[in-house]
Amino acid sequence: MEEARAGRQLLEALGLRERKGLDLIACPSCGRAEVDVIEIAERAQTALTDLAIPIQVAVMGCVVNGPGEAREADLGIAAGRKRGHLFVKGQVVRVVPEDQMVDALVTWAQIIADDGVEAALAMADTSAAAEAEADRQALLESKGDDANDSGTKVELIRKL
Repeated sequence: MEEARAGRQLLEALGLRERKGLDLIACPSCGRAEVDVIEIAERAQTALTDLAIPIQVAVMGCVVNGPGEAREADLGIAAGRKRGHLFVKGQVVRVVPEDQMVDALVTWAQIIADDGVEAALAMADTSAAAEAEADRQALLESKGDDANDSGTKVELIRKL
């Protein structure tokens, strides 16, 4: 049973089969994440699965890379600075309080299902992109470009 489900998901992801339901992707998280990505992804999956909408949704842990990494998703949210940056096809359309992120995903998934991606993009809050960029820059300033300190870790490994 699991093999059949994995096969369907693979075919849908490759565009070789029409999507029949929810495809939720989430980042593995990093040093910039300010939320529990797994918990939010689980809540989103529960809320969105019941809608039976054929949509790809991304739940990302940070606003620095989230929308760019998941720009091909129909809909997504990236968390940071106690807010969620809601994006449609990589374009930030709304900034919502952290406690409203899952509700916002459900609302916008329904908009996309009913009216399409272009209609959702047309509903974008014109100030959302600027707000999102300000949050992104603030997070970069506080956590840096290399939030996981990977450069130092690589040097330590090389010394072994």
